[in-house]
Amino acid sequence: MRAIPAELCVKCKGNKLLCGLRACPILERFRSTINVVNKVYNKNEIEGSTPPSIVIGEKNYPKVSISFNIPPDIYGEEAKNYENPKGWWGKASIYDIIIYRTSLLSNVFEVKIEDVWKLYEKELSLAAVSEKPVQSESRIDGTILPKLRFDGYVLPRGPSAKTQNLEVIENPKINKTLDKLIFDDIKAEEAVVKLYQDIKDVYTIINALSLGLLGVKKNRKLVPTRWAITAVDSIIAKNLLQKIRNYQEISEVEVYYQKYLGNYFHVILYPSAYQVTWIEIWHPLSLWASELTISELTENYWGEYSTMDGGYMAARLSVLEYLDNIKRSAGVIIIREITSEYFAPLGNWHIRETVRKAMENKIGRFQDLENALSFVNQRLNAKKIDLRELNSIKRILKQKSIDQFFSSSK
Repeated sequence: MRAIPAELCVKCKGNKLLCGLRACPILERFRSTINVVNKVYNKNEIEGSTPPSIVIGEKNYPKVSISFNIPPDIYGEEAKNYENPKGWWGKASIYDIIIYRTSLLSNVFEVKIEDVWKLYEKELSLAAVSEKPVQSESRIDGTILPKLRFDGYVLPRGPSAKTQNLEVIENPKINKTLDKLIFDDIKAEEAVVKLYQDIKDVYTIINALSLGLLGVKKNRKLVPTRWAITAVDSIIAKNLLQKIRNYQEISEVEVYYQKYLGNYFHVILYPSAYQVTWIEIWHPLSLWASELTISELTENYWGEYSTMDGGYMAARLSVLEYLDNIKRSAGVIIIREITSEYFAPLGNWHIRETVRKAMENKIGRFQDLENALSFVNQRLNAKKIDLRELNSIKRILKQKSIDQFFSSSK
């Protein structure tokens, strides 16, 4: 949750909205959880269609927990709403997403990471990569834990309960390419790329890799979801980069823009060999930040990062998809502003999807990078920041000046 001063909550108690939000996030989460608990109260069997939705944890690795998520008494296409990043974009608010996610019951069980084929035989892994929701049934062991879990990588998860027995009632519908890859004995990286080229659905690929459905058969293991997300973004990006490095550079500076869920993105493309600068501007009282905070990350031509960041990997993939689509190379600056509107972590899916939408929304063309930076600077919510004074931007401007000097001296 965002760092709202405790004294405000004490004075407000969810009624006066002193934090400036349109509803109290504490009460919203509580109401959603109570709704689920009421639905399954005194029941030891839960039925519903998984959207599909599954999360593999990393705690206690190599023995991991699996959360197979079901919205109780929700069936068929309606269940899709509970895990639908592409469908949510631009329509669902933070509150909507929290309600969807806390309306799912996490049916939890533990397995060894080598138990790939056991899950396959029970069709649990197939249900998780199905193209449509799959009706499932769980027998609960013990009480439901009304705990909400938020994560910077993975979608929020709602109440959970240990499951004694979990069964898939309907037949999952599996993509033909994926169905073939499950039985192919090829490296996981190659399988991820093949599947991406066919379906372009990162979320299905993440689940397939996480559940050990891709790769050399003798080496297959379950992969925690957090690790699989970054791995899939990285593998696909590596493949795209091999092509993009050989493309001609763009001829002018371009600026793209999009916003969603209190996150504002500007993407600048400029004539250059491939290199990326990622700037995050965290506003006061935004998630994780009590004061204005700026972080910078750089990636060079060879794909070497100054630091690893899952949000950056998600944004980077969307820009690379665009560059591959237009068959051009470029230098890239991605500026993400996180405002106080973003009060709960929802995973990094919205970064990936918002930058994808940004690359469909060109808002300016410029002759040089300095003018583009000035243009973006004027549009920032953080008015006191001068992008040109940031160390990563200074290096780019200095590099461009040297390039221009050698170009003019020829």
